[in-house]
Amino acid sequence: MPFRPRTAVSGAVLAAAVLLCPAAAAARPAAAQAPPGWSAAPAPGAGAAPRAQDRPFFYLEGAPGTVLADRLSLSNPTGRTVAVRLRGSGAGAWLTLASKEVRIPPRTRASVPFTVTVPRDAVPGDRSGALLATGQTGGRAAVPLHLRVTGPVLSALTVEKVSVRGAGGSAVIRFTLVNRGNTVLRPRIAVRADGLFGPVLRRAARTLPSALAPGRAVDLTETWHGPPALDAVEVRLTATAAGGAHGAATASYIAVPWGVLAAPALLLAVGAGGLVAVRRRRRGAGRGGARGEQAAQGTDGGARPSGDGAADGAAELAGTGPGARG
Repeated sequence: MPFRPRTAVSGAVLAAAVLLCPAAAAARPAAAQAPPGWSAAPAPGAGAAPRAQDRPFFYLEGAPGTVLADRLSLSNPTGRTVAVRLRGSGAGAWLTLASKEVRIPPRTRASVPFTVTVPRDAVPGDRSGALLATGQTGGRAAVPLHLRVTGPVLSALTVEKVSVRGAGGSAVIRFTLVNRGNTVLRPRIAVRADGLFGPVLRRAARTLPSALAPGRAVDLTETWHGPPALDAVEVRLTATAAGGAHGAATASYIAVPWGVLAAPALLLAVGAGGLVAVRRRRRGAGRGGARGEQAAQGTDGGARPSGDGAADGAAELAGTGPGARG
């Protein structure tokens, strides 16, 4: 049976030791391009040399907080010493090597222990990475590493920030998809729109071209060709994915032609202008009437003096005549 180590190590790091096994081993090349004169592969059990039927990659599995152990086999069948530098990438960033640089004597195989420490806050699910080996005099190998973080799996998806805006003879639907779970999802999006008189858009669910990682959000758009010119529409987007993930959101879209909006504005403008003209005309008529009354009052006062004034004038004339006495 192939050697598949899944051991949980109590310590955080293995002792920094490289086991050199003298042998004229010809290890199977790694998944990447074979380097000149040396090779890298997952180590088989009991110190045996890697064979073609052995593991093509590392597979480790554990819960958050677990420390997992495995070994990398480096083979040097040449007649000279080879120096190789090691590092991890992807999920291999959680990897701790017993030695980051290994010198392999001629016709010797080196077994390099390493550990993978799963963070305590790691989200359950699958991770991928690689253990990279680079020769100082040339050559490079990448051994794939697959890691499964165990724990409760949650598939959750939400549709957010939905908006609809007209653009010429079309409408653009904008929205955001958010992966609220702890598994990688491949969402499917369906779009429908209903107006005052029934359905105006039915778009079947389609799968997005790329996956959505846990905790990630992506902004997307849907182009709606030929929306109604006059209607009040409710647009609904529904997102689904494996594991029971489901999310939906709606947005309103009111389509009104420019002429329909301009006519009421024009009527209001005309009505306001007419009202101003009527008010001005009434004010002018009121001022003219007041002036007429004042003029009439002034004419009547000059033509008809009061009776007391007339009597006083006659007495004055009589006192100044030739027959008057002093």
